[in-house]
Amino acid sequence: MKAARAAWRRLEPVHAMIYFVPEGRRRYADLGLSGRAGYFASRSAAFGRASADLVISTFYNFNPAFVRKAVDGAWDAVTPQQVLDARHAAAGEALRRAGIHELPALDEVLALTRRAAEAACEHAQGRPLFAAHAALPWPEEPVLQLWHAQTLLREFRGDGHVACLLSEGVGGLEALVLHAATGEVPADFLKGSRAWPEEEWAAAAERLRTRGLLDGDSLSPEGIRLRQHIEDRTDRLALTAYAALGDADCERLAELASPFGRTVVDAGLLKIG
Repeated sequence: MKAARAAWRRLEPVHAMIYFVPEGRRRYADLGLSGRAGYFASRSAAFGRASADLVISTFYNFNPAFVRKAVDGAWDAVTPQQVLDARHAAAGEALRRAGIHELPALDEVLALTRRAAEAACEHAQGRPLFAAHAALPWPEEPVLQLWHAQTLLREFRGDGHVACLLSEGVGGLEALVLHAATGEVPADFLKGSRAWPEEEWAAAAERLRTRGLLDGDSLSPEGIRLRQHIEDRTDRLALTAYAALGDADCERLAELASPFGRTVVDAGLLKIG
């Protein structure tokens, strides 16, 4: 399980950069999708003309009012396929700008990551956001194949994580408050990026204190235990994909993935703004 988590985390920047790079914002804007409409439309386009309710349900931790404002009308002048094409073009352009295509281990990393992603496709039940992306055709270019494979593994893990949160009675906003309480990500960033008003954030924090999960603004011992329990369960649910590699190949992927993640970070592809 440790190697599988390491493989995912180290390669995750290859996928995650699509939410930050100017190539994406520019291509979405060219289609008439401004602000966060580009994010919501591009990530949900695999569903087809996804409604705001579907996005609220599957994205889980965004303020529903914010999602409705961004999504309503998004499909009036653009098709899901146009948005998907723009997303793929932006991903390829950004990753080539970073030099991912020049890394010597690309073929091996792609082969291992694709094997894991294709194994995940055999277990799509109960994972709606993953299943929608799994139904998309594989790109032809190796760099985009790697991006698509890691996208599938990210959504596979993400759907499992939402299932774990639901089973523990932790809503989307509560999950953000608990995340902020770890000190790993500033609360102001999470409030702003997910558009939660201060009063709703404060109310969620009070609910978590009542449950004994927060001590002030920090995690209580029970909160620490619950967070770790959810992360461990999420890891176990994601193992279905990486088990297809076997221990040796999973460890090999974890080893080879580091330069790919570092290349994306060093190129500034995860910078906000």
